[in-house]
Amino acid sequence: MADVIKVSSLGKTWIMDIDGTIVKHNGYKTDGKDTLLEGAREFFKKLSPEDKIILITSRKREYKEMTESFLAENGIRFDTIIYDLPYGERILINDRKPSGMITSIAVNTRRDEFTDTVFETDDTI
Repeated sequence: MADVIKVSSLGKTWIMDIDGTIVKHNGYKTDGKDTLLEGAREFFKKLSPEDKIILITSRKREYKEMTESFLAENGIRFDTIIYDLPYGERILINDRKPSGMITSIAVNTRRDEFTDTVFETDDTI
């Protein structure tokens, strides 16, 4: 059963890894091409046009054109991609709103399975 995370109606910044999260992990190396994970396209279509999407990856910048072409061809929109990241943990630190609203959420998925987490808008947040 999918986890449900309640979020505010405010605009969001989505920060997502590419390999193993949106596309098959290292498919561009092992298969010579990327493969979109099931559910990724549908997820991205549901994101508000006002939301910002930052994709992150340990891929080298030499794969930039191939990566961005594949994402565009498959309807995965993004505002920025940060390349050449270290292989270790990704740590996000953010402040809470004065109302107490939590402004950072982390979701860890199984490699090569797109998240089944449901982000549900709650207008009371």
